[in-house]
Amino acid sequence: MPGLWFEELVEGLEVDAEWTRTVTEADNVFFCSLTMNVQKLHLDAEFAAGTEFGKPLVNSLFTLGLMIGMSVHNLTMGTTVANLGMTETVFPAPVFAGDTISTKTLVVSARPSRSRPGAGIVVFRHTATNQRHEVVARCDRSALMLRRPNGDKP
Repeated sequence: MPGLWFEELVEGLEVDAEWTRTVTEADNVFFCSLTMNVQKLHLDAEFAAGTEFGKPLVNSLFTLGLMIGMSVHNLTMGTTVANLGMTETVFPAPVFAGDTISTKTLVVSARPSRSRPGAGIVVFRHTATNQRHEVVARCDRSALMLRRPNGDKP
């Protein structure tokens, strides 16, 4: 499914990613390796066993990327010009290998761009939950979104 055009992204619209993703230990190790994050809490099971969590935590930036990435296929695929920023990013509960993540996105606001007539600025609130319905991540993401070309009808 292609992404939604600016005109379709009305305040209050909620879009469910419609699929889930189980996070693996390999995901976490690979992501930490790619980003050169050597934090023992993510990579060292012996170290993590001695923490309040008792096992390695999944890197929160992986969780953030997964949450936003899961929304792309039915929300912004081919209709995003660029991300403009992210605010209000929180991780209320940890993610562990074996957790299954789902994502919903709420359109918080949308306005035409003042400098680009073919685009608008949309604020998305992404929320990720685990299999126990606990919120594990949330952020507000501002994106520059394309308007429908040539005034084409939906």
